[in-house]
Amino acid sequence: MPSSCRRTFRRLGQGALALALLAGLSACHPPRNALAEWLPSPNYNARRPQLVVIHHTAEPSFDVSLRVLQTQNSGGPVSCHYLIGRAGRIAQLVADDHRAYHAGGGTWGPYRDLNSLSIGIELDNTGFEPFPQAQIDALVVILEDVTQKYRIPHTQVTGHADVDPVRKQDPSGYFPWKQLAERGFGLWPDDALVDPPAGFDPWLAMKTIGYSLKDPAASLRAFRRHYRALEAGELDDQDRRILFNLQTKVLKDGVAK
Repeated sequence: MPSSCRRTFRRLGQGALALALLAGLSACHPPRNALAEWLPSPNYNARRPQLVVIHHTAEPSFDVSLRVLQTQNSGGPVSCHYLIGRAGRIAQLVADDHRAYHAGGGTWGPYRDLNSLSIGIELDNTGFEPFPQAQIDALVVILEDVTQKYRIPHTQVTGHADVDPVRKQDPSGYFPWKQLAERGFGLWPDDALVDPPAGFDPWLAMKTIGYSLKDPAASLRAFRRHYRALEAGELDDQDRRILFNLQTKVLKDGVAK
């Protein structure tokens, strides 16, 4: 029984205890509705995340980031499931099966309401600096744990800017996506790329990977930041080769489209 309920029952006299046990249990067990008969079924499960979204904090230190994530910023309450420091310190702020406020109005492939469908991981980083190896090593540890625990495909690890390209830029062009892919996480193109066939649609490929096309220019910027560490530029032949390669992988593996 929760401690709050024990304190409530201690304040009651013996004569009221029976009524409290009947009427008060609903308050101690919020999921159980006092208006209905409790006849439980085993056929349910807790929230199961479908993907992982990586962020950088854009704050100067772990402690400052922690204060923001435990309170709010100028836009209101924000949170994440894990905060990882530069030296590899790992803090959990929200339980995996609870909804953290980290992905806003982002989308990825068929997924909407990403706060309800994802694990959010914040990396202590200003957005203008490389990510230390100890921090990436700690990130891999968490990714190994959550992807195995919730059966999240390893390719379903992406960045905040990828799911919300109009508003976000994290985890910045400094983030080592290739290194992360070499350690088994995230979608990454092969080293040897071929030209796509005639009639190839790069925008359809981008949508197949998971990007929203509500603002194609913003999605292209996010794509180029992720896969080429470039912040600007028009769609070029190398983009097309990468998109064709990634689309082939996604269609083969059957992950989010």
